[in-house]
Amino acid sequence: MRTFNAITVGVLGAAAVAAASDVHDLKKDTFAPFIKEHDLVLAESLAPEYEEAATELKKKDIPLVKVDCTEEAELCQTYGVEGYPTVKVFRGPDNVSPYSGPRKAPAIISYMTKQSLPAVSTISSDSLEEFKKADKVVLVAFFDASDKTANTTFTAVADSLRDSYLFGATNDVALAKAEGVSQPAIVLYKDFDEGKNTFTEKFDKETIEKFAKTAAVPLVGEVGPETYADYMAAGVPLAYIFAETPEERAELAKTLKPVAQKHKGKISVATIDAKAFGAHAGNLNLDPEKFPAFAIQETVKNQKFPYDQSKKLTEKDIGKFVQDFLDGKIQPSVKSEPVPESQDGPVHVIVAHNYEDIVMDNDKDVLVEFYAPWCGHCKALAPKYEELGNLYFSNPEFAKKVTVAKVDATANDVPDEIQGFPTIKLFPAGGKDAPVDYSGERTVEGLANFIKEKGKYKVDAYTSEDDDSFMPDAEDMGKQAPAASKVAENVKDKVKSKVSEAADTVKTVIADSDADGAEHDEL
Repeated sequence: MRTFNAITVGVLGAAAVAAASDVHDLKKDTFAPFIKEHDLVLAESLAPEYEEAATELKKKDIPLVKVDCTEEAELCQTYGVEGYPTVKVFRGPDNVSPYSGPRKAPAIISYMTKQSLPAVSTISSDSLEEFKKADKVVLVAFFDASDKTANTTFTAVADSLRDSYLFGATNDVALAKAEGVSQPAIVLYKDFDEGKNTFTEKFDKETIEKFAKTAAVPLVGEVGPETYADYMAAGVPLAYIFAETPEERAELAKTLKPVAQKHKGKISVATIDAKAFGAHAGNLNLDPEKFPAFAIQETVKNQKFPYDQSKKLTEKDIGKFVQDFLDGKIQPSVKSEPVPESQDGPVHVIVAHNYEDIVMDNDKDVLVEFYAPWCGHCKALAPKYEELGNLYFSNPEFAKKVTVAKVDATANDVPDEIQGFPTIKLFPAGGKDAPVDYSGERTVEGLANFIKEKGKYKVDAYTSEDDDSFMPDAEDMGKQAPAASKVAENVKDKVKSKVSEAADTVKTVIADSDADGAEHDEL
């Protein structure tokens, strides 16, 4: 069986892990041998969640490990650890990938269990019952041994979704009959709602994936940090039920469960803790101070449909609202700042009502910063972003091809689902349906190179479009003397800019460190 070992990276004191810990504490000299000994290794610092996961996974012979990067800086640097905590999965010393799942014990346990098994486990009458209970959701395929199409298709689905679900398969005809199905079929077993769902359609990868993602979602689930990404990736609208107490959420879930049942597969319905995540109501154009509340988010287009907060949440009224939404009878709510009267600066200002005009201009490469006014990183980026914009704005030829723009994503509804600030995307001319995310250093040069490399026009902001490689005559040299002085001034300004960037970086780090202890109500 493949196993995980986790590197706990971060500011982790000795008190963070109990004395009788099930997490392996590795050093530089013990790390490499441990990685080679075990097929799978995860890297992170998550006490006490990590400790809880380690204790549970120890029963399955899946060890977790930790590394304190304040003591093992060289080791952490070797594996590209730049921030804390960092989670990495090792499949041997040369196959390393990031872990991006929820950082709670149940999620870690579920993920490790899935990864420790093959993509598709062979199921028998002796192992089926145990396999059903191995995770919250498992899928078992029942098909004949000679049915290579079903086998190949199911394996492809398992490879695609193995991080989310456990997959098993059996050729046992009697076992299929005992489970109430005929070959070929798939049964999704789950520890909630009706307990299982059956797939009997033609074995098609896309159809099976849609079945799995739909059936694996509770009729009325719960939105939180561990589930939010799954709801966003499901590809169906999400209806939120905001309520402040567990009792009220349970009561409303019971009331609206028939609505969820009627539209299962067309819309997901989930409660959300309004005390912990009430600010998210504002993102859906609801009053974040008035609960209970209900809203629908069209997750693909990121459109919001808030329900009238002056009305009571009843099965009849919400049922009609959901039906009208599905029938296309309700217009989305659009939150927008006023459209600027003019765009005279180097950075265009985007609001919801001019988003299409600026971003979707198919004749221009458009770089967009999605920011939040309270974001420290956004504030540090602001002067550099203005400098970047001026590289193109001040050159008429460049300005025809490149637009540098920004939008306050907290005050304007945008089609893009933004997970953090700042988010920077390039919408190339002729390729607006495939924006490119920027993940490099937030420097003027880095962003300019990004536009050059990913934009349609390959504009290099640091070179002139004129060919000036010829030797100038005496008259031209005389004219260029003032220009030489200007170049010297520009070099001087660039040096100042770099010093300023360094200072801003230090300020941002300090500011972020001060804010680490603050509570956040973001999903």
